Amino acid sequence: MSAKTVPELELTPVDCCRPVAAPNITDEQAANLVAVFKALADPSRVQIVNLLANASDPVCVCDFMPQLGLSQGTVSFHLKKLLDVGLLTREQRGTWAYYALNREGLDRLADVFTTKEDAR
Repeated sequence: MSAKTVPELELTPVDCCRPVAAPNITDEQAANLVAVFKALADPSRVQIVNLLANASDPVCVCDFMPQLGLSQGTVSFHLKKLLDVGLLTREQRGTWAYYALNREGLDRLADVFTTKEDAR
């Protein structure tokens, strides 16, 4: 018997991200970039991204707990921060949520560090 899959939540990720080398970055663009950097500015969140980068399938929130040594509530808090800025996707399966990297969000983040020299 397979678990019933509920559609992913539709969240609006931070409008990320203009390259830092782009001329005339606006205050809003800078604030959006800060939100992404803040989401990554925690060792547990970096570990979550690392665990997901090495996972072949979405990972249940319950599987992060022993890996990180954190409670379910704390893990969920960190996952939500990464989800809110568009770095993760979330799929509900019954009572558990499963997370994966949002490759599109990571690609946008990688574009932030494109320099004028890279564009040549």
